[in-house]
Amino acid sequence: MMKLDAPRTVDRTPRFETTTEMTTSLPTAGKVPTVVVRRLTWGFATAAAFLLAVYASRYEGSAAHVLFSLLVASTIGAVIVLLARRVLVALVLVTALLGVVVAVSIQKQQTMNMVLHAYDLFFYPASWSTLTFLWHSYRFYVVALLIAFVVTGLAVWFACRIDDTRIERRSAALAAIVFASFAWVAAQAKSDRNDAQFFFDDLYVSSFFSSWSETLDTLWRGMLITAADTGDGRKLSAPATCKPVRTPPNIVLIHHESAVPPALFSGLDYDRRLDTFFHSEDKKLHKLRVETFGGASWLTEFSVLTGLSTYHFGGMRPFVQPVMAGKLHDTLPQMLELCGYRNVLVYPMLRNFVSNGAFYDSIGITSVLDAEAQGAVAPNERDEFYYHSALDEMAQHFAVSASPLFLYVQTQSTHGSYDFVYKPEVSVPGGGPGTDPEVSEYLRRLALSEVDYRFLKAELARRFPDRSFIIVRYGDHQPDIARRMLGNPEEATRMIRTKGSPAFLTYYAMETQNFRAAPLPGLEVVDVPYLGTIIMEAARLPLPESYRERKRLMTLCKGHYDGCPRDGEILAFHRRLIDSGLMDPM
Repeated sequence: MMKLDAPRTVDRTPRFETTTEMTTSLPTAGKVPTVVVRRLTWGFATAAAFLLAVYASRYEGSAAHVLFSLLVASTIGAVIVLLARRVLVALVLVTALLGVVVAVSIQKQQTMNMVLHAYDLFFYPASWSTLTFLWHSYRFYVVALLIAFVVTGLAVWFACRIDDTRIERRSAALAAIVFASFAWVAAQAKSDRNDAQFFFDDLYVSSFFSSWSETLDTLWRGMLITAADTGDGRKLSAPATCKPVRTPPNIVLIHHESAVPPALFSGLDYDRRLDTFFHSEDKKLHKLRVETFGGASWLTEFSVLTGLSTYHFGGMRPFVQPVMAGKLHDTLPQMLELCGYRNVLVYPMLRNFVSNGAFYDSIGITSVLDAEAQGAVAPNERDEFYYHSALDEMAQHFAVSASPLFLYVQTQSTHGSYDFVYKPEVSVPGGGPGTDPEVSEYLRRLALSEVDYRFLKAELARRFPDRSFIIVRYGDHQPDIARRMLGNPEEATRMIRTKGSPAFLTYYAMETQNFRAAPLPGLEVVDVPYLGTIIMEAARLPLPESYRERKRLMTLCKGHYDGCPRDGEILAFHRRLIDSGLMDPM
């Protein structure tokens, strides 16, 4: 008989292989093998690193800037790996970060003439008014940014689902330390950040990474103005009252957008009758040296209203208004208010453009007529439009008040771009034969601005024949189109990146009605922080001690402020402002 074997008992206890190779080589039904995922992950990482290196080498400037950008990005990636242990997740987040930095920088540069700065991450979310302005004015870009965040979140979720890499945290930490160390070396090797880099240079990634040090320093200190380390004990007295010896004139201060006398550009063919538009009553051209080119008008505005140079705020100067809101106590509007003036701003933008509404409130401007309040239908109305608003405001004020009026009027018609004919129905001369079409359009807008200014003077004489006025105009910066008028591209670029060069010259002019103003300074060029002092002296108002000191510095430094040969005097003045309570230190 056949002997039947006893049935075998099958051991169904799960078993786990001990080797990594066997684990990664056994596919699971319906799932991509882990070894394939890992190879794809490292392949994507290698390809992304290569593409980043190609981008940086093409757009981030010198070799040191390129290395700095790549090493900081690698450090960020290593830190993410340290936290998540997943290479693909780090790859997605670093790629998304750099993509957002570049995209936002491009759009911000096109709309505001500034690239992305680290302080933006604190500045915009902290101000509801600024967020409202962005939503109202740049809704498409805000929505696009939100979509980018959502897509990034989905990509990270997907990466987490499929990424089976598990990097040891000790290895990731070591890599982060190595990358960060070499990034620091690269930061020291690259040249100092050019003053205009956050405005015009296309070094989007390295600019953003470079801006973190000064942002953190500012957040720590609360203020970033350069000043002498210690004071000499001499304080500036804050005036309690202001008693003009004669009836003060009404002051109309005109911020002439993107305006520069064409006579400053040699070889430019234009209607020479335009030259007199830039002259004062004394028949002279008075040159003003500003601190920005092609945009960022609020920098010039800040210096005019505060008597301070934005250069002394270092790389934080793009945010100088919100940073200094509530910290200045001897501004031009505040001193005029002490002398009995009512201060009104006629503004072509929304009042919270770049979050400056709080700044205006803090320096003594009591009323802001912004684009919405004026019923503007375009962002660049004719100057005549804003002059009408100013004239109507004067009529209302004079009907109910005997106090003098300080009207700060900002214009917009001469703002770029210049690739279309502005108000084609108005016939005014542009450039001569052979002039670059966009340069010719800019000259044409200057001529149109001159027509509108003649309208303002005629209306002041007609509507307020018995009132006394001082009218002061100034150019806030040269237009970006001036690159084509400064010389060849290489020379123009050099001037734009050199403080105090011809690229930063504009003008200021003064005319009066029923008032004998004090003479303007006889200096060839005056830096913009001194303009407020010049206005007060022209109006024959008593100068507070801090403004008498500014007048002394203007003479001592021959019109220079930031570039004063005796820079220690400027730094000592800043320290005296702080020690006297006229400027808060933090």
